[in-house]
Amino acid sequence: EAQLVESGGGSVQAGGSLRLSCAASRFTYSAYCMGWFRQAPGKEREWVASISSTDSSTHTDSVKGRFTISRDNAQKTLYLQMSSLKPEDTAVYYCAARRTGGYCGGWRAPSEYPYWGQGTQVTVSS
Repeated sequence: EAQLVESGGGSVQAGGSLRLSCAASRFTYSAYCMGWFRQAPGKEREWVASISSTDSSTHTDSVKGRFTISRDNAQKTLYLQMSSLKPEDTAVYYCAARRTGGYCGGWRAPSEYPYWGQGTQVTVSS
């Protein structure tokens, strides 16, 4: 089955930067929409950003201008570049994949994504 493995999480002070990576395997990565989600304790899993097979990307309003999703189809890797981090960005971040269909940016519910990574913790301190 499809496998996704995140890396790059860690602890950083407010205003700092991190880049998350997600390595994909066991499926035709280039034919899938890819997304980043996050979940803080006591909160529901939240859509952060998504990107199509042709690099069309969409970001949730709270991270626009600070986060950038990108993908490398040759390396089968998804990225999330995070800058100007805030304490409220603290969460476990997950990458996810679904077969391309319609507008990738419109698929924002976790239930729409069948493949998930294990998550990586991002902690932003004041």
